[in-house]
Amino acid sequence: MHRERFYTLTASCPDQVGIIAQVTGFIAEHQGWVLESSFHADDVDGRYFMRIEVKADSLPFMLAEFRTRFRPVAEALRMDWRIADSAVKKRVVVLVSKQEHCLYDLLARWQSKELDIEIPCVISNHDTFKGFVEWHGIPFHHVPVTPDNKAQAYAEVQRLFEEVRGDTMVLARYMQILSPALCAAYPGQILNIHHSFLPSFVGAKPYHQAYLRGVKLIGATCHYVTADLDQVPIVEQDVIRIDHPDSPEDMVRYGKDIEKTVLARGLRYHLEDRVLVHGNKTVVFR
Repeated sequence: MHRERFYTLTASCPDQVGIIAQVTGFIAEHQGWVLESSFHADDVDGRYFMRIEVKADSLPFMLAEFRTRFRPVAEALRMDWRIADSAVKKRVVVLVSKQEHCLYDLLARWQSKELDIEIPCVISNHDTFKGFVEWHGIPFHHVPVTPDNKAQAYAEVQRLFEEVRGDTMVLARYMQILSPALCAAYPGQILNIHHSFLPSFVGAKPYHQAYLRGVKLIGATCHYVTADLDQVPIVEQDVIRIDHPDSPEDMVRYGKDIEKTVLARGLRYHLEDRVLVHGNKTVVFR
């Protein structure tokens, strides 16, 4: 990532002639200095995607005025777009249950500044990691989830997320299915790590399912959470090779390593505004 402050413009629109010329022409007209640019045309859907980093101090105005001035260009191109400031740290709320590996990894990356974010709180349906989280100076909220209180529990999760002004919610092995209302409230803002190479082996105990199928590769998937569990937009995936002597318990152990690295990579792509969602798919500008 660049050391200097920059703005990141991400956008998608119907594919047509002159998109790059109009967008970069607007930036050049105001003496904007492009640091990085990525583009992708989807020939099947006729959609165009872009990500452009602009050196902040090269422009004669701040972000609010950029939005105002750029709006007519975006409207003419029928563009869905947003722009972010690298100087504003993303606020990431972590949800976890009783498995520690992803939580530990994220907090280590946060503490070392590898992930330059703010973690305003951790929420869990168990109190297992309360002491560990608070030792890091992060508020911990125990919100139990039972078959009888799910609506109230997820309303409380949403209240806490809003209260701390969260930008992104990360399910770091949070072993609950979020309510449709909570999913709908934050589209493209909730990341999950699934301990399988989706769309294979959905649901519970995917490593045990993989063992029974005799597969030679197991994997993990970082994806955005939606109410439709079969239509999740995938952000990042990876696999590891296994062999016939490996037991389901071996697979779980191997899987923990790949789960935390896939989640960290997917979260980084999201935080750097490198992911554009299109239906149940994503464009990821690595």
